[in-house]
Amino acid sequence: MKRKLASFLKYLFFLGLGVFLVWWSLHQIPDNKWNEFTESLTHARYWLIAPVFFILSSSHVIRSLRWRILMQPMGYHPSFLNTFFAVMIGYLANLAVPRLGEVLKCTLLARYEKVPAEKLVGTIVAERAVDVISLGIVFLLAFILQYDVVGEYARQLFSELFKTKTGQFSTHKIIIALSILILLIVIVKVWFDKFSHLKIVITFKRILKGIWEGLSSIRNLQNKSAFIIYSILIWALYIGGTWVGLYATQGTNLLGLKEALSALAFASIGMIITPGGIGAYAYFMAKVLEKNNIPFELGYANGTLQWFAQFIIIVLVGFICMGLLPWYNKKKQHIQKTA
Repeated sequence: MKRKLASFLKYLFFLGLGVFLVWWSLHQIPDNKWNEFTESLTHARYWLIAPVFFILSSSHVIRSLRWRILMQPMGYHPSFLNTFFAVMIGYLANLAVPRLGEVLKCTLLARYEKVPAEKLVGTIVAERAVDVISLGIVFLLAFILQYDVVGEYARQLFSELFKTKTGQFSTHKIIIALSILILLIVIVKVWFDKFSHLKIVITFKRILKGIWEGLSSIRNLQNKSAFIIYSILIWALYIGGTWVGLYATQGTNLLGLKEALSALAFASIGMIITPGGIGAYAYFMAKVLEKNNIPFELGYANGTLQWFAQFIIIVLVGFICMGLLPWYNKKKQHIQKTA
């Protein structure tokens, strides 16, 4: 009960953060620029949602194919459709509760494909590790292509996080953050050693074992080249979708690939810190586009539109997959019985 309450309060906090960023962003638009913001959305090229829909849906298809590759070293070969359905339903669940989708897609695939859920958790961790590396590469490319823009904005964000009330850089805050991290590691280790007989610790150790197997599966992949190609394609499609999305509104339609890279890099942070990126996605995109001489109101309009396009894709495709998943497996079982 306490764990559910803590999860609920955590969700409320991050949802509240997203709503606050929406409110804060709208109040960053001067009164005399409000018409430009609304006109940018009114006269947006909404037909571009169609190619963005295709591009981002393709990235989800490729992500499903990549996930299947991670399961192969453990001896599991789930069907593509069940894997895709689980991925999209997981994205849909993440809109409601952050990280719930990761658990849900593992349990769904475990139910319909008889794959141990704790081992699938390991593949999710492996996927996230690769995504973090990929995002780091996107940041690096953006930094190389837009050193003055990305470098300045990154320094601004970092200094705001670790500066004192007087505006000076605080080494004490860094030391405190590192100390808390080390303390948590020590507490977990002591807890594992002292209470190793408890059921919850045994269960947690089994999950960690599954995670280790999942991470090890990258090293033992039967088709490393396909895994690398899929990973590149996923992020290439993310960049392409963002680039196409920039053409949707006036003011951002003249921006190119390097601006799309910077926008994706910082907007991805927004997708991490709030449920579904609400508020944060558009805000971070607007701030980095502002460094590219795009007025905040126009950047925020474009970021809002791009976030909404992704939201619609996940909701629409996610609900379709939710309906198709039991139907497909019922039909599949019927075919197997009659075969």
